[in-house]
Amino acid sequence: MYFEFLKFIFYVFLIIVISKYFLVEILRKLSVSLNLKSRTTGEITGASTSVPEFLTITISSLKGLAGAGLYNILSSNIINFVQYVMTIVFNKNIKKLNNIAVKVNMVLVIFTIIIPLVLMKIDIQTDLFFVAIFILLYVFFAFISRLTHKKYFGNYDDNLNSVSQGKNIRKSIRYIGILFMIGIILFVISVLLGECLEKLCLVFNIPQIVVGIILGLATSLPELITFFESQKFHKNENDDMVGVIEATNNLLTSNTLNLFIIQAIGVFIMTFVV
Repeated sequence: MYFEFLKFIFYVFLIIVISKYFLVEILRKLSVSLNLKSRTTGEITGASTSVPEFLTITISSLKGLAGAGLYNILSSNIINFVQYVMTIVFNKNIKKLNNIAVKVNMVLVIFTIIIPLVLMKIDIQTDLFFVAIFILLYVFFAFISRLTHKKYFGNYDDNLNSVSQGKNIRKSIRYIGILFMIGIILFVISVLLGECLEKLCLVFNIPQIVVGIILGLATSLPELITFFESQKFHKNENDDMVGVIEATNNLLTSNTLNLFIIQAIGVFIMTFVV
């Protein structure tokens, strides 16, 4: 049992390290080479740090462990929110939260925590109907976020674009190729992680809620690092609000992807594959 648990921790650690020091870094370089806006940079970072959740929930669904996936999403989303607030306080950006767009995003983030709590409380079995609902909610949340960002943060993106150096297509193509290779490596590790997860949950009778919480804690570390990184970087550039924009959209993108898209994929797998 102890050996399998150590293997489980090791594989999770590998996913975190690769996601942070390779996947996130390459994605951020890609955003720079394509001259993306601060909001888009935050979205790309949020999507990249959701890769561990995507992998673990996909594997959990393939193994028939839907409960562990939902607990993973809930714990990850809660931890992401707590970590975001911690980094805002640490970087002394609390006043930046008074911006209406940030407040709207925070409300949306809170809903990404309330919704899975309600689903677990009433014990509804998610099916293809919920897949459609999840996708529609993801589109709705993205629309509200973009609308408020354009109204209250548009000037920041305009200022950033005015000093941009243009796109570098050659570098972008290289970064995309590297991302493809990283994806293959993460897939292999996720398969090994799935084998450990199955043994820990079934053979050794570990409750799915425990597995889900552990996965949530482990897979949320990349978000913590990127929350700090974005605010620290732009604080050095004397533009704290840009760092808050990136961190906020990182949080919202990660949480909405976790709940609506990744969970929908898990339900789809449980319906048609398992």
